[in-house]
Amino acid sequence: MILEAVMLNIKPGLEDDFESAFQKASSIISRTNGYLSHELHRCIEAQSKYLLLVKWKSLEAHTVGFRGSAEYQEWKKLLHHFYEPFPTVEHFEEIELA
Repeated sequence: MILEAVMLNIKPGLEDDFESAFQKASSIISRTNGYLSHELHRCIEAQSKYLLLVKWKSLEAHTVGFRGSAEYQEWKKLLHHFYEPFPTVEHFEEIELA
């Protein structure tokens, strides 16, 4: 399992619009092959900051499967205009602890 972690900085004043658009976008990403789950968290200290966590079966499910799909183009249209600056996407793998 791969965890995608993205800090999203939303243009101030557009938080409600972003959350509404994200509701629609959630149905897009959840149909993707290799998708497992996602969560969106709003920062308490900075109301325009969100943390997006997405679990994927593999890195390629996200970077090739989702990003190379027509659904990703729809995702971009719904969400990318809210970001300022554009976010950095990072991927993490779980460390097995004894």
